[in-house]
Amino acid sequence: MFFNYPPEEYLGAKLMNPRKAISPILATVIIIAVTLVIAIGVIGWIMGIWGTFGSTESLQLYPDSYIDAGNKVLVLHVKNTGTAASTIQKIEVVGIESISSETVTTSPVGGASGTTVLGSFTIGPGVDMYINVPLTGSYTSGTSYQVKVYTAAGNVYSIVVQAK
Repeated sequence: MFFNYPPEEYLGAKLMNPRKAISPILATVIIIAVTLVIAIGVIGWIMGIWGTFGSTESLQLYPDSYIDAGNKVLVLHVKNTGTAASTIQKIEVVGIESISSETVTTSPVGGASGTTVLGSFTIGPGVDMYINVPLTGSYTSGTSYQVKVYTAAGNVYSIVVQAK
């Protein structure tokens, strides 16, 4: 015949491989496990949960907040109900003014003396306080205004307050 086969004595030596290999099923399981670990890591990185997992800020703005139109002061009643400290960077009365680096006075609920801060300030977890913000705009008693509080974490909290 025209086929060139190796002699019979070489056939047995070539078919016997002295090296061992893992089974295809085990290789498939390992590839799937590695892929899942990488996918979970990428999703966590994209969503940013690794840095804040387990601790979050959550501000509660209470309805007893108001604008003192005569003295031009916004009085916000705020509580951090989260497990992480919250840094307030800006307070805005929508459509009228934005306060980002003004002097504000904070005081804990219960009438203790206040602290004057300049610029952004932090509210610890579980802290309940009043924030007195000096205003420059014109406000009419009996009118409702939307107020937004911006935090360093990128959250925006909104409440409608009435001028008194």
